[in-house]
Amino acid sequence: MGYVAVTGGEQAIATSLDLIERKRVAGGLALDVDTILSCLPELVQQVESEGSLWAPEVAATAVKQACGSVEEAVFLMRAYRSTLERLYTSRVIDTDEMRVDRRISAAFKDIEGGQILGATRDYSHRLIEFELADETQASVRDRARELAERLADTAVPTAPDALARVPRVLTYLRSIDMVRDWPVDNTEPVDITKTPLSFPAPRSVILQALSRGLTQAVIAIGYAAIRGFGLSHPTVGELRRGSVAVEIDAPGAVADAPAEDAYYLGSIPVTEVESLIVADEVDEQGEHRSALDVGYGLVVGTDESKAIAMSVLDHSLRADDVRFPTQDQEFVLYHIDGVEATGFISHLKLPHYVTFQSKLDSALRSVAEKGGEADA
Repeated sequence: MGYVAVTGGEQAIATSLDLIERKRVAGGLALDVDTILSCLPELVQQVESEGSLWAPEVAATAVKQACGSVEEAVFLMRAYRSTLERLYTSRVIDTDEMRVDRRISAAFKDIEGGQILGATRDYSHRLIEFELADETQASVRDRARELAERLADTAVPTAPDALARVPRVLTYLRSIDMVRDWPVDNTEPVDITKTPLSFPAPRSVILQALSRGLTQAVIAIGYAAIRGFGLSHPTVGELRRGSVAVEIDAPGAVADAPAEDAYYLGSIPVTEVESLIVADEVDEQGEHRSALDVGYGLVVGTDESKAIAMSVLDHSLRADDVRFPTQDQEFVLYHIDGVEATGFISHLKLPHYVTFQSKLDSALRSVAEKGGEADA
């Protein structure tokens, strides 16, 4: 459907595309992909996460083509992803083996392995540094050298010297039988990039949809669940950030082949959160007792707010009763998909001449009828 009444038809559409391209190049400056990767890593990671494709150079190119529009860049990434052939399925990633560069717990002050603040804006003043406007390539190199020398004198682990393995905070809580047990689901995960959403959705679908959902939507709905439009008000048991290895089985390998037989493809950055929510459960003797539910979040990249919100919604969507929208699978999972939401909202810009004329005629008839009744 197009704007058939627009003078020129196809020529007008072609011209509109030329106008958007002219807008991109009007400044006369070429922003190369390496600069985007280096200076805007978190933007690139968001596009990769929501686009369900870990390909930094492609994501940076999409950001450039979209002139910085996240929703357009994600759309481009998903469109590109749909053209790729899937050759292998990776082995299950074990986040216990994460190379951690940041790891905190809001539940305990002292944790085995220690709290590692790592790189975070949590303690910054959020004041704009106007001197960055005059930054040069030389000043950036000098600043990088200065920081490297300063950090070399600290005990803070920095890549590639991140901690290879740290124990989980939840291990202690499980050892004292304070973590509520959920039935183990050993069914094959459903791939939502190949299978349409249906409800009730298995947990594999819930976690996939949350992980690749529109970042701001996941955070907003998670916030709503915490504010009172849900039953989940968590304590972050553990947040860990780092890189995990991606491996595939050797071609022709038998099932359950030894770990050393796998092919290492590379590592991807992830952020993992295990949130704790106090809940009541009934034990084997029929007695009520307090226990801890665990909400789980894992996102590609370093967006901690999204991972925490994901853990909140993971817990919310496992509720037995749906008293709030944040516990309704269809409400949450449909509305956090950025491409779906953008597409539906954007379609409102397309011609609706016939349907609107019908509504207008109906409204005019109603007004006329009421006017006739008033005259009578």
